[in-house]
Amino acid sequence: MKKHLLATGLLTLMTTTAMAEGIGVSMALFDDNFLTVLRNGIEEQAEARGLSVQIEDARNDVARQLDQINNFIAQGVTAIIVNPVDTSATQAMSDVAAAAGVPLVYVNRQPVNIDSLPDNQAFVASNETESSSQGVREMCRIWAEAGETAVDVYVIQGELSNQAAVQRTQNIYDVIAAGECGVTINVIDQQTANWSRDQANSLMTNWLSVGTEFDGVISNNDEMAIGAIQAMKAAGIAMDSVLVSGVDATQDALAAMQAGDLDITVFQNAAAQGGGALDAAVRLAAGEAVDQKVFVPFELVTPANMADYLAKN
Repeated sequence: MKKHLLATGLLTLMTTTAMAEGIGVSMALFDDNFLTVLRNGIEEQAEARGLSVQIEDARNDVARQLDQINNFIAQGVTAIIVNPVDTSATQAMSDVAAAAGVPLVYVNRQPVNIDSLPDNQAFVASNETESSSQGVREMCRIWAEAGETAVDVYVIQGELSNQAAVQRTQNIYDVIAAGECGVTINVIDQQTANWSRDQANSLMTNWLSVGTEFDGVISNNDEMAIGAIQAMKAAGIAMDSVLVSGVDATQDALAAMQAGDLDITVFQNAAAQGGGALDAAVRLAAGEAVDQKVFVPFELVTPANMADYLAKN
């Protein structure tokens, strides 16, 4: 039988009678602002509940991550939490954990085998179909109110092997195809910057060197949006002449919004995802019922409501 999570509200963390110790956590990358908040969410909830967690950095290396999972199993952990490096490589991770009978919870990045997870595996994240689409609709609203009928944009993608990057890019075209915008959006070019601020800076610099006029930049995450902003400001572009949107509502992104550089982001509750993943792992380890898909809603963030999010990440 498919298991179901017993939760109160969004992601209420309820204590369980069974004490789960030695939960192994493999993070795709420590050096990432959003994933740092997510990792802190796991650590904080573990500390609050008196649980032991061992958190490892996969350093964006699929082989290293699989080794970490095998090591966790060999150490006898009661459950494993994985933030996948490559979402297309998760079948092997699921197979290894299932063979060992160790519960496994994927967090933030959707596994390729999401529809065939074993009963003792789950996925905790936000529904990516609701991510960048909110930002694009808000851009459309702003352009329409300004009297624009057609705009040209650049799209900066995350890692192409990552389901979130694929979905966030597809969301843009889905909004356009659905006729929701009221403004014609022309994508001049789209390229990956691998979630990186520095790579996005270089990519935007290259685009600017071509001299093509544009009205906006739609980024799969805030880090890349900030990199693009840095490149535009270095080139002397007035930030009030273009719209820039990202996803995550990190503290750096909110600072950029306060400065008038970033126009739109979408809050993804990293701490709640981390805490929710820990809660699911504890329940699975205790043999309790757990829903295989737990979604934390995305929330649109603009200068109008930005103050509400300054203390959330």
